[in-house]
Amino acid sequence: MEQAVQIENLVKRFGSFTAVDGVTFAVNRGEVFGILGPNGAGKTTTLEIMESLQKPTEGRVSVLGLDVQSNAAEVKARIGVQLQASAYYDYLDLKEILALLGTFYPKRVSPQTLLGRVGLADKAASRLGELSGGQKQRFAVAASLVNDPELVILDEPTTGLDPQARRNLWGLIQEINQDGVTVVLTTHYMDEAEQLCGRLAIMDHGQLLALDTPRNLINQLEATYTVKLTMDKPMTVAQVTALNGGVEVLRSGEQAGEKPGDENTYLLRLNNSPAALQTMLNEITKANLGLENLQITPVALEDVFLDLTGNELRD
Repeated sequence: MEQAVQIENLVKRFGSFTAVDGVTFAVNRGEVFGILGPNGAGKTTTLEIMESLQKPTEGRVSVLGLDVQSNAAEVKARIGVQLQASAYYDYLDLKEILALLGTFYPKRVSPQTLLGRVGLADKAASRLGELSGGQKQRFAVAASLVNDPELVILDEPTTGLDPQARRNLWGLIQEINQDGVTVVLTTHYMDEAEQLCGRLAIMDHGQLLALDTPRNLINQLEATYTVKLTMDKPMTVAQVTALNGGVEVLRSGEQAGEKPGDENTYLLRLNNSPAALQTMLNEITKANLGLENLQITPVALEDVFLDLTGNELRD
């Protein structure tokens, strides 16, 4: 399959700090490829090297068959980029901003066409400060399409948006991809990665921890369910140990994201359910622990990240 991006043994150091540490992956033409990880994982640095905004310390990066260091100008002409934060002339309206951006490229799309594509045709004469947060993000995506790119790079495109605006932007990203444009995006939202990405790279501390489809990553876990228990009193170590039968205690109390003092809340991972669930409930009943709340959910990408790093995904 033809590849839009090839990254081989990529290393980026800033002084003594290694932001990207030996990362290798490829992005196929026509796919939506996601890079998932917390802030500080190395996602943005990796993208900036792909965009020719940073030079790698070691390794090789090619985009659309071109080495990004020796062909920076051509790479920039053929890709679209939406940064985490963008600045535009605040005295120009949306149509004027897009027209100005279009003059920087040999190939361009008309401002009105772009605004129509992102649902902002009626805002052509508006200035950026007059838009909502979701509209600003859609405009940023429109700006990334001004040169009719073959590859679009979106760096955390939905950060700070409300749920409805996020889902609207998801639909826009899917439409762009359906038009044959390769999309590479970073996110620290699990549901976003699972919804949009055909394949997913998980990064943390500059390293690539896993690479596969979201479903395959989830299927690699032996567990099938995550269980959250709340008791009327804390369990002893012996009582927790008794919940083995395919149950692994991941964290408890404040580690589970509860408020201080909620040390009687536990998060567990269940294998071989429903047999493990029955074993767990039997032990709770036998010990008379006083079960107050029980939540059972299928394992998801967050559990994959927890399994790989030992930590919840952090913003």
